Amino acid sequence: MQMQTLTLRGGVPSARRAAPPQASSAHLAASWPCLLRVPRSLRRRRPRSLRASASLEQEVKEVAPAPSAGKSSQATRRDVRNIAIVAHVDHGKTTLVDSMLRQAKVFRDNQVVQERIMDSNDLERERGITILSKNTSITYKGTKINIIDTPGHSDFGGEVERVLNMVEGVLLVVDSVEGPMPQTRFVLKKALEFGHAVVVVVNKIDRPTARPEFVVNSTFELFIELNATDEQCDFQTVYASGIKGKAGLDPENLADDLGPLFEAILRCIPEPRIEKDGALQMLVSNTEYDEHKGRIAIGRLHAGELQRGMEVKVCTPDDSCRVAKVSELFVYQNFSRVPVEYVGAGDICAVCGMSDIMIGETIADKVTGTPLPTIKVEEPTVRMSFSINTSPFVGREGKYVTSRNLRDRLYRELERNLAMKVEDGETADTFLVSGRGTLHLTILIENMRREGYEFMIGPPKVINKTVDGKTLEPYEIAAVEVPEEYMGSVVELLGKRRGQMVNMEASGPEGTTLLKYKIPTRGLIGLRNAILTASRGRAILNTIFDSYGPWAGDLSSRDQGSLVAFEDGSTTSYALLNAQERGVLFVQPGQDVYKGQIVGIHQRPGDLAINVCKKKAATNVRSNKETTVVLDEPLSYSLDDCIEFIQEDEIVEVTPASIRMCKNPKISKKK
Repeated sequence: MQMQTLTLRGGVPSARRAAPPQASSAHLAASWPCLLRVPRSLRRRRPRSLRASASLEQEVKEVAPAPSAGKSSQATRRDVRNIAIVAHVDHGKTTLVDSMLRQAKVFRDNQVVQERIMDSNDLERERGITILSKNTSITYKGTKINIIDTPGHSDFGGEVERVLNMVEGVLLVVDSVEGPMPQTRFVLKKALEFGHAVVVVVNKIDRPTARPEFVVNSTFELFIELNATDEQCDFQTVYASGIKGKAGLDPENLADDLGPLFEAILRCIPEPRIEKDGALQMLVSNTEYDEHKGRIAIGRLHAGELQRGMEVKVCTPDDSCRVAKVSELFVYQNFSRVPVEYVGAGDICAVCGMSDIMIGETIADKVTGTPLPTIKVEEPTVRMSFSINTSPFVGREGKYVTSRNLRDRLYRELERNLAMKVEDGETADTFLVSGRGTLHLTILIENMRREGYEFMIGPPKVINKTVDGKTLEPYEIAAVEVPEEYMGSVVELLGKRRGQMVNMEASGPEGTTLLKYKIPTRGLIGLRNAILTASRGRAILNTIFDSYGPWAGDLSSRDQGSLVAFEDGSTTSYALLNAQERGVLFVQPGQDVYKGQIVGIHQRPGDLAINVCKKKAATNVRSNKETTVVLDEPLSYSLDDCIEFIQEDEIVEVTPASIRMCKNPKISKKK
């Protein structure tokens, strides 16, 4: 009998098995179900290679370990699949998970379920984006599928990076019209670095302007650009409509449910590889907090078994260990955590009883346990200063106002937000907080103000590097989708921000153009509002960190100054009527203001101090007609808008009930 050596990917050692003589192409197609899924137009562009699929791995129950592996043997768990759903923002990840949960009979037939059930956080539902990674699971044909829904915005890339440690494969969701976008590139790059299997889901296939062939071609090109292996390039493509709950292997022939997608997961996502008899090892990839249970550690069990009540060793990356006890143990079943007595290797679980456990630490065997490699995420690129509130209105609306309260809250955020850093500032009441982008920091600020904190924040600044005596600054790839009639204004705006055009192409038959620029991170601050103004609100801006590059030179992000309150008091209609001739106001009559508060945008460069509290003398009243004052509608700025608006000498006052901007008194005194 002829013998043939097949090398299994994804960490599976080589296994020898017999090859049938003169195997036909039909037999090969049946034996390799994840192959030949790329459209024919793509197969001619790159030589096809055979990939070890999940069906072959199902035949391998146990594999003999290498001599250096000791006595433990490796095995696979056939009853579990661990996947993460990754995509660019607004490509339909969470909606697709909703349909998967419904069709897996997670909810009762008469149960009322809200849309985007995985977006349980208030901010997530308000903004329509996913901010935190969340776990759930479904059961399909006797196989448990652990699903992790991840954020799509580039500022929350740290959430994606750390959950990839818990899975063996990813569902890469791509919009059927837009195709791969900046964040698609980021999440795919990370998945390929981990060696994960990738199933491409072309979502929103029911859109009238869908172009599936273009999207698959673009995705294939992205695989090539990211140096994917031949095996990874032979990806399975599934076409789906997440909102309708339909999927299929052909865009013109969708099934009535998501069955083809579930089958692709079982067929193409590898089974968990575990150390069957190895010592306990579980890397903590996420943490949650419960008022009754305390801190909950979440991760995948890599080896051994975990039991409720057992004593374990918590190991840190620097090899310092401490003993702890598992008080409660949970697994994810459908849409909830279910208490269990025992968890086997390969499954994702939640562990209680360790009040001081941190992300990146390892729960190991009490006697022979060793730490796993810790989680590494990319460095932050933007920094902002947080300080106590020093305005005349301090303490009116907030519950936590001291520097100790602020310090404790910021350092508590580091326990679960690995992509964020906190440093002490120049004074005892100032802290420097670094993150992936302004949105990353804005979400933290919004959460803190809802918790009752009152503080001040400075303008965002990029984090530069010095290499060989040269200053390098972060650059990002900005993708702007804009209607053709507004393209000139947007191109001019990006040019002023030191942006360099990388690509320009038509974006579908909707009369829009996709512009790709490489632009300094400094130039992105305040750019979103400027682009929306230039395009009458019809442009879409997406960004992703690219690399560090040479300093691009000075650039101006704001051409107009601020209108600053002249004195403390309450605003009057009489004063605002005169003030609105100087620019656009933020305040309305009867609103308390203080000296130095920014009350509007000056129509010219430079700041202007105005009196918005002046009252009309009673002796000047001639008739009732003159007392009628018609004022323009004041401009309402959100927290994100205020952070993008302020300059170097300005700060934002954040309280649970108000957001105000003012001149920085420390810088004003220096001047």
